[in-house]
Amino acid sequence: MTETEHLIQIFRAAIERVDPYKMMIDHVSIEAQKLVIAFDREHHEINLDDFTRIFVIGAGKASARMAKAVEDILGDRITRGLVSVKYGHSETLKRVDVLECGHPVPDANGVRAARRIADLARAADAHTLVLNLISGGGSALLPSPLIYEEGYTTIRITLEDKQHITQSLLACGADIQEINCVRKHISNLKGGRLMRLTAPARSLNFILSDVVGDYLDTIASGLTSVDPTTFGDALAVVEKYRLQDSAPSAILQVLKLGAEGRIAETLKAGDPAMKLTTPVLIGTNRSALLAACEKARSLGYHTAALTSSLTGEAREAAKCLYGIARDVRHSNMLVKKPGCIIAGGETVVTLHGSGKGGRNQEMALAFLAELARNNDDGKCGIHFLSASTDGTDGPTDAAGAFASDRILQVSKEIGLSINAHLQNNDSYHFFEKTGALFMTGPTLTNVCDLHIAIIP
Repeated sequence: MTETEHLIQIFRAAIERVDPYKMMIDHVSIEAQKLVIAFDREHHEINLDDFTRIFVIGAGKASARMAKAVEDILGDRITRGLVSVKYGHSETLKRVDVLECGHPVPDANGVRAARRIADLARAADAHTLVLNLISGGGSALLPSPLIYEEGYTTIRITLEDKQHITQSLLACGADIQEINCVRKHISNLKGGRLMRLTAPARSLNFILSDVVGDYLDTIASGLTSVDPTTFGDALAVVEKYRLQDSAPSAILQVLKLGAEGRIAETLKAGDPAMKLTTPVLIGTNRSALLAACEKARSLGYHTAALTSSLTGEAREAAKCLYGIARDVRHSNMLVKKPGCIIAGGETVVTLHGSGKGGRNQEMALAFLAELARNNDDGKCGIHFLSASTDGTDGPTDAAGAFASDRILQVSKEIGLSINAHLQNNDSYHFFEKTGALFMTGPTLTNVCDLHIAIIP
């Protein structure tokens, strides 16, 4: 078995660990008319006899998979429901509707999904149990543009405005916390506002984390969480990346009015709505990272988990990971050979070119550049995979890409320039031509990224 096959096996073991269907089925059950939630660090019991209706709502790349588990657990106890998912991330469900929508840039289907979910939330009463199924991508998949009205003044943020600001923030290198801070303050649902609509119903929020640090207020822009950020913070993000001149005027007006206290803030600590809701974190990058380590050890590698919180520019993170792998190769530093080092997290890419790619492909290309710089004899022997756990890296159909001596040699033989493709942010076409894209299709889970290096 080759090192590339080992990399794939290690990655797939991580994905299996964070399969949202399995996690829900294994830890949520019905016992004597009670809904029992029993994860490692928390235990909840809900008496189903207290409710006449059960609604299931949610958004995210993994929410249909979560809804399938909920249907298998609760069956015809579910009154109705709707989840919003990325195109191609559906499941066949019986009682919960699925609407496919745009991600990472929201579209009209997302607006329709947000409107229907808001209607369901408003229809919930004190005798309704609401199950919220939240995973990464939920922010883009539930766009509900805020409308400000006062006297004769109406400021209407449009879907096109939200698409514009989302694309601008993605392109300038803003991290997910900054992007979501802005999204929360131009939305009718995010930043906990969904919980205001759901009250007085009792709700359980099953959350799969795609955020470094697992901050509930950031996952899916905190649909079901209190929000520590303010309109002023959102305005500061726009100013930090110098988007004042390019941002839609309606968004700038709303953020400024909110900073002046003329628009109600997002949900804050102590809000009565939060007394009615319980968050349940079902899966994280750390869970996937530990499963990857277990698999690597079973394949005979001395293994080190570096971190589940890797952030920053993808190409700079690649240099760091390559440096650690090189130390293992030359001096058995950190672990002995054969070694495997694994990191998780979510990096960013600041766009300077007009190419195609994603943060994981850019990291793999930057790692390959380090191999080329330090590999005169062509026998470095380090094998690397960087991939997104949801199966789609940026706006591409690849999960990520591989880097190795063989791929470096192929690129030389066909005359590809690593640096030129890096400068143009065109990692996808580089790896497409070298046959080194990692294609998984939708995994129906989402817990950030994994970066795996093998040193034989």
